Amino acid sequence: MPARKDNSFKIYLRLLRYVKPYKRFLTGSIISTIFFSLFSGASIYLTIPLLDTLFNQGAPQPMSLPASSGLLEQLKASVANVFNSFVFGGTKSEALFKICFVIVVSFFLKNIFGYVQAYLMAFVEQGLMRDIRNDLYRKLQELSIGYFTNERTGTLISRITNDVTVINSGISASFVTMVRDPLMIVVFLIIAISISWKLTLIAFLVTPFALLIISRIGMRLYKESDTSQRRMADITSTLQETISGMKIVRAFGMEDFEISRFEDNTQSYFRSLLKITQIRNLASPITEFLSVLAGGVIIYYGGMQVLQSGALSPSEFMGFLFAIFQIMPPAKELTTVSNRIQESAAAGKRIFDVLDEEGKLPEPPDAVELRDFDREIKFENVWFSYPQSKIGELKTTADEFVLKDINFSVKKGEVLAIVGPSGGGKSTLIDLIPRFYDPTKGAVSIDSRDIRSVQTKSLRALIGIVSQETILFNDTVKNNIAYGLADCPTEKLEEAAKAGNAHDFIMQLPKGYNTVIGERGTKLSGGQRQRISIARALLKNPPIMIFDEATSALDSESELLVQEAIERLMQNRTSLVIAHRLSTIKHADRIIVISGGEIVQSGKHEELLRKRGGLYKKLYEMQFSD
Repeated sequence: MPARKDNSFKIYLRLLRYVKPYKRFLTGSIISTIFFSLFSGASIYLTIPLLDTLFNQGAPQPMSLPASSGLLEQLKASVANVFNSFVFGGTKSEALFKICFVIVVSFFLKNIFGYVQAYLMAFVEQGLMRDIRNDLYRKLQELSIGYFTNERTGTLISRITNDVTVINSGISASFVTMVRDPLMIVVFLIIAISISWKLTLIAFLVTPFALLIISRIGMRLYKESDTSQRRMADITSTLQETISGMKIVRAFGMEDFEISRFEDNTQSYFRSLLKITQIRNLASPITEFLSVLAGGVIIYYGGMQVLQSGALSPSEFMGFLFAIFQIMPPAKELTTVSNRIQESAAAGKRIFDVLDEEGKLPEPPDAVELRDFDREIKFENVWFSYPQSKIGELKTTADEFVLKDINFSVKKGEVLAIVGPSGGGKSTLIDLIPRFYDPTKGAVSIDSRDIRSVQTKSLRALIGIVSQETILFNDTVKNNIAYGLADCPTEKLEEAAKAGNAHDFIMQLPKGYNTVIGERGTKLSGGQRQRISIARALLKNPPIMIFDEATSALDSESELLVQEAIERLMQNRTSLVIAHRLSTIKHADRIIVISGGEIVQSGKHEELLRKRGGLYKKLYEMQFSD
């Protein structure tokens, strides 16, 4: 238990570092809080002279103290004499007017400073959440593709949205509750002590018991808050998966199953929230009950002093009660601080799990910028296995390697086709070229330079990819084709669209190139999406092109248009083509056949067909057996 507390404290301190850029606003908020507290105290203290004016016959007598009196008592007497001479310097009605005027001014200034404090603090809180979200998004852009194969999309979305929102409550606890409420307590405590230190002592006998109870509650809340955020991540993941796969859900009639799965997740979240509410809300009633218990004792003891000994005047006793009961709301609020900080630390842990992830592929400090492709791409003794649940924790058994001892090269301008059974390792092999993954053993090089020694961004600038799963964005056709290119001339964009066989259908869209195509291009057909993807690659004009089963999901008519566009795209470029339909690769310069992660055949189309018992011939005959 102590270790967890220490860990949550470290996480919370790390979160507070995000406040540093906003220290000027934070300082202004704290200064406003100080004045807010002072005027709050003044507005309450003024009830004493108000009551004296209404119920006493004369003005209070000037206070005179012996020279041996303490500094605090002398200061109190001086302030009281100055105030009384100002207020009670005229008739009783004039005194009443002066008191009412001062009370109105005090409340006005109190609310002005309260507004300024709230605005400045909101600026700090919202800025902090924006910065954390930006850091998380920036980190996601840096992480390797392998990281996303092990993490659910909904979980990552939940961390950027829900967890960051939870952090806001903890930051507010530090810089609003922990500043304003203690100041309020101090101000009203000074007022209470100045009236009667004995009554004040009785009032604060309850504090140690409340703090002990709250600290125990806070530790339980840290654990339950973490569980709650995980349940919310499950809901987000299920929602994201279902919406993305709605066609499949409907096609298989799985609506009831998905509803049941979602309801199970929301029920788990519901239970975790109830547990958090149960734990969190224990602090407030316990503190309030102990406070009221102390209040009852105070009222009895103070009332007896007024009725019997005369140690307190009725107006002073009422002023004391006003002051002491004004302490209760901030004291009650302070009891929630530990709980809110624990919740914030739990959310912070999940955020820092992402920010501290080492999934980014390493790039040496002296990495060279790769400006052009001149000779060849080469695979030398490449072995590869996917990371397990944690990035960098690789499988080591030979049977678990997806690629095994791969050796081949592709000359500049050559078209290399890669074929083989599903699951043989074709796409994995292609993913090593733009460095989505690094080989477990061996090396991939471009122009005799290991791609791990070059700047990854410059490497990918030389490569264009057209895959079976076309990724388009909920934006205009124009912006999807010109993705990554700022201020692209319209002529070049249309030229690329024409070469990609996309211009004609684009012009038939409601707004032409300015038509918004929906999330993932859902307003377009598969062939249309693919042709926009090809137009995008043509506009980028890379020297190396990768085609990953780019026509496998298309009908015959769309395939002809896309294949024609692909052939234009392959002209004067080095191309690597993964093909499911073998008829599309007959004219490749070379074909390699991969099965079980190994290259089992290599040659031209005609050569491979002549080899009896060869895998390529079997695959070809299976496709064209009719």
